[in-house]
Amino acid sequence: MQVADFVADYLHQQGVSHVYEMIGGMITRLVDALHRQGHIHLVSVHHEQAAAFAADAMGRLTGIPGVAMATSGPGATNLLTGMGSCYFDSVPAVFITGQVNRNEQKGQRPIRQLGFQETDIVAMAQPITKAAWQINDPEQVPYFLEQAFALATQGRPGPVLLDLPMDVQGAEIKNALPVTPPVEPMPAVSQETFADVLHALRAAERPLILVGGGIRAAKAHSLLRQLVNAVHVPVVNSLLAVDALPYHHPLRVGLLGTYGNRWVNLAVGRSDLILVLGSRLDIRQTGAAIAAFQAGRTIYHVDIDAGEINNRLQACKPVVAHLKPFLTGLVEAAATMQWHDRTAWLAEIQGLREAWPDTHEIQTPGINPNAFMHELSRSSKPAAAFVVDVGNHQMWAAQSLALDEHQKFMTSGGMGAMGFALPAAIGASFATGSPVVMVAGDGGMQVNMQELETIAHHRLPVKMVVLDNRSLGMVRQFQQSYFQERYASTLWGYSAPNFSEVARAYRIESLAVSDSDALPAALAKMWSQPNEPFLLHVSLDVSANAYPKIAFGHPMTVMEPFAKPLEMEGT
Repeated sequence: MQVADFVADYLHQQGVSHVYEMIGGMITRLVDALHRQGHIHLVSVHHEQAAAFAADAMGRLTGIPGVAMATSGPGATNLLTGMGSCYFDSVPAVFITGQVNRNEQKGQRPIRQLGFQETDIVAMAQPITKAAWQINDPEQVPYFLEQAFALATQGRPGPVLLDLPMDVQGAEIKNALPVTPPVEPMPAVSQETFADVLHALRAAERPLILVGGGIRAAKAHSLLRQLVNAVHVPVVNSLLAVDALPYHHPLRVGLLGTYGNRWVNLAVGRSDLILVLGSRLDIRQTGAAIAAFQAGRTIYHVDIDAGEINNRLQACKPVVAHLKPFLTGLVEAAATMQWHDRTAWLAEIQGLREAWPDTHEIQTPGINPNAFMHELSRSSKPAAAFVVDVGNHQMWAAQSLALDEHQKFMTSGGMGAMGFALPAAIGASFATGSPVVMVAGDGGMQVNMQELETIAHHRLPVKMVVLDNRSLGMVRQFQQSYFQERYASTLWGYSAPNFSEVARAYRIESLAVSDSDALPAALAKMWSQPNEPFLLHVSLDVSANAYPKIAFGHPMTVMEPFAKPLEMEGT
């Protein structure tokens, strides 16, 4: 069989249901093979970055590597931002690029390019993938495909790139299954470690569990919930773990970090022990004052990637382990111990929550964005996922969305890529077969707005909410703090269209709202046909900031707008 047919059959064998692509000359063989095979849904998008983000969403939601394809040159390079998003957020994905024929490649010639659109995508992708290979021997394609899928899912998940020259795709190979590579061994955890962690948790007066995106990557949500129910320790979450516990779970505290709920950061400041599960503890979580974050508390840091432990922080008790077997062992050991319900500590946290409600942090005219997120949550019970872009709206969503047991939260964390949400919502809709809610700002919506046509073409049940503050709000807030309110490029010289009218041009029903009293009717209209796309254009005041926010240089308990940063933040 031809290599292209083998690739199509292998993807189907691995459980891949959708391949996202934008057609180009050097992937026509692969696209044709997938079309003739008929088992995998080809989803043609309108920019390769959108294909990458849609594949990212598939990988996050299913655990099966999302697959995106692009042609050589600009098609391949347009995938890079999505690859980086998968790499930084530990998402399993396999990217396949077409390359020019082997005899059209420059090789060692001292020239920039020989074949048309010839581009060394492998060299470009290597820093943001677990592996990137160009396969020039057709008989090696089965081996590298198997390696790519194993590597993408084993250990800390991530993306892999396969670059296939056009003539290799058309070459004949033997119809034989590849040799299965050995499974990567997981670091073993001793019973003594389990006992040490659990005894420390039980002895602490004000313990917290800090959960990061590693819980999703390890597919360990259920085990986490078993653990917290057993040990009665409250849970704080990073941006990538908003859905670690349902919003109304009695032990869920909320979002910590730079834009964390104020009561959460205050609770972290009062804690005496933190068990960190699958989080990098980057500056967006701890703030810049690392010594203050560590002072007065013991920190156990559990992560499969040893390089992430005692990196910025230097005094954590390290546990290098895959979270799924680690939590399995911890839950089993916890079941043999007696635990108390921590009434006083939970009451203290509840008092902080009542003193600093999220809906009172900003006082601007018009629609309160945090209050809107609560209202959006109440009206969106049918949604399988909330897919959120990057900007101030991302922080309001992470602070205030009230997710149910079945609902997932997705955003671009480490890469922080504007334009993520719309194509990722496409992937999420295909992955779940259910309605999803997309939340974007006016700036992020314009980055990949062409994918409204993909949603319209497939009549995907994506409920798009555009929070329009007529500016690039997060950077405008940065300029307000550090550049004497000179709003170059964020407010001055920036503009956005009427998104409701744009949606109608794409044959998508839409509505615009600027008054909080009109929100209930607008949200009811959005959900009146659950299985149809809809765009809700929500106007906010241009001065709406994302608060609270750590005053940079201060401990995480000292937050704007009541305190001022000590220096300009660099991240």
